[in-house]
Amino acid sequence: MSRPYNFSAGPAMLPEPVLRRAQEEMLDWHGSGMCVAEMSHRSKQFMSIAEQAESDLRMLLGVPDDYRVLFLQGGASSQFAMVPMNLLAASKGSSAMADYLNTGSWSKKAIAEARKFCDVKVAATAEDGRFIRAPTQAELNLSANAAYLHYTPNETIEGVEFSYVPEATVPLVADMSSTLLSRPIDVSRFGLIYAGAQKNIGPAGLTIVIVRDDLIGQPRNGTPAMFDYKIHADNDSMYNTPPTYAWYLAGLVFQWLKDLGGLAVMAEINQRKADKLYAAIDASDFYTNPVEVASRSWMNVPFTLADAALDEDFLGGAKSAGLLTLKGHRSVGGMRASIYNAMPEAGIDALIAYMAEFERTHG
Repeated sequence: MSRPYNFSAGPAMLPEPVLRRAQEEMLDWHGSGMCVAEMSHRSKQFMSIAEQAESDLRMLLGVPDDYRVLFLQGGASSQFAMVPMNLLAASKGSSAMADYLNTGSWSKKAIAEARKFCDVKVAATAEDGRFIRAPTQAELNLSANAAYLHYTPNETIEGVEFSYVPEATVPLVADMSSTLLSRPIDVSRFGLIYAGAQKNIGPAGLTIVIVRDDLIGQPRNGTPAMFDYKIHADNDSMYNTPPTYAWYLAGLVFQWLKDLGGLAVMAEINQRKADKLYAAIDASDFYTNPVEVASRSWMNVPFTLADAALDEDFLGGAKSAGLLTLKGHRSVGGMRASIYNAMPEAGIDALIAYMAEFERTHG
């Protein structure tokens, strides 16, 4: 093992080949005499980086021609406001109301922000069950006149994931911050997808938005220019200075995924990693995962020890074993292993071996 395994939920580990290539190009990108972080975003060099990154992302996801791909700042949290600002009027025949699914901490934040701009109908919630499952399609109480339906396919804190894409007659909006690029998706089923980069895409500071053409260009009155999707689309995501180095690193991640064989191959690896870890947890009386099996996340695996008094010993031993950032979110406690694309299978094997040894000595 050349480096420790970092199980952070985000900012998360990056693929080692990407870091090594960035290291090689740090002082002089392709004979330019500059680091990418020093380049003008208007230069021919950076424009080539940006164009290649968008092309590769479109290829990986199969993005249709009538969708715009935007490389923005502000994180996914800014999208909690940008979505209603742009989509309330753009969705023809809709009212100033939107449907939201409440499945965990991030969807709750999205709902709170949207309520500043429109009436929000919570079409389904899992809060009464302490967010241990995703609602089924049959449980969704959807509105025919909503501007859109918003959901969070994967909740990083609770480790809850939808095993399906909700069906709706209105545009579907998804916060895919922790799942985008982890497997193939049918982009055409969505009106808008957004994702903070710091899980599977690249470093923090970059946000990807994939939005259908007919949903941009009609923002609510008073929307700032920086919150208007059409302004960003018309300016190739360069209305202001974009997060250039994060964009460049994301492009290297896209190339790494292409070299790996694409998202179908990545999905096989990710499912295998998750299955291994859940199997180890389920086979033990010492560790427990609280999420219903059908709603378990591929990306974020929370688990608790039989005796919470052992948590600090577990974390200290894990760190000594080169297994970093396993502490669960403060709102739920316990442990959490985030196993995004960059986490190699060897990291899962090392974690499982450590868990077994800790149980043997402390169980």
